[in-house]
Amino acid sequence: MTATIIKGKEVAVEIRAALKEEVQQLRDQQIIPGLSVILVGENPASQSYVKAKARACEEIGVASEVLKREVSITQEELLADIQALNENPNVHGILVQLPLPKHIDEKAVLNAIDPKKDVDGFHPISVGNMVIGDECYLPCTPHGIIELIKRSGETIEGKHAVVVGRSNIVGKPVAMLLLQEHATVTIAHSRTKNLSVLLKEADIIVAAVGKPRLVTAEDVKEGAIVIDVGNTSENGKLVGDVDFDSVKEVAGYLTPVPGGVGPMTITMLLKNTVEAAKVIHHVSK
Repeated sequence: MTATIIKGKEVAVEIRAALKEEVQQLRDQQIIPGLSVILVGENPASQSYVKAKARACEEIGVASEVLKREVSITQEELLADIQALNENPNVHGILVQLPLPKHIDEKAVLNAIDPKKDVDGFHPISVGNMVIGDECYLPCTPHGIIELIKRSGETIEGKHAVVVGRSNIVGKPVAMLLLQEHATVTIAHSRTKNLSVLLKEADIIVAAVGKPRLVTAEDVKEGAIVIDVGNTSENGKLVGDVDFDSVKEVAGYLTPVPGGVGPMTITMLLKNTVEAAKVIHHVSK
């Protein structure tokens, strides 16, 4: 058996094409979806992510602005920036690019964003609504993972999913979303014993710990769906948490790195921003 490769890049192109049409319909009603990104400091990775987000916005017609702030900005000044964006009717989505400098309380900053504009899905109200299954903006990477599994044509319902990783950004939320899709979910992490035994029982594996090639062919049940969220740079090359070459010989479906989960993250951010514009302007779905 050779795995069917789930090409996130291609799925992202399909979703963005549909979003572009939605944005045009909103523009015809004089509504221009707007995303504001706050970038503090000169972190090269953060700058790269922000540029990619700006390009993606331009591609589908979403207005975007990047507020660049010096690394010396005070927490009070940053909170004032967020408050101004909360009050700006032309801004529908607010995103603070992480990480922030050590002198700033990340939690306080994220909590200051109006949940109606929390297109990253990190506000405690958004997280709480996600856990109980209420309306909210879902965190972008987990949302993208669910979308990729669904578009593979496989059902999630009734399957045993093992999530390796318990971060607030990917591991915990993707476990919740899998649960809402009626999977039976096990969360594994750095202190899990007999990880290989657990993985071998899984119909779905989501690997999100940042340990290159952690999941090998020996860990994977034949025909399993394997989603690789890993993104580690080794000698200038991106490497995932899954040993792609060996696992593709046993898995039923497998995402590559790069070109798998990555392109979906920004795409779901765009989707959330367009949705926020519709909600704020009371546009019926």
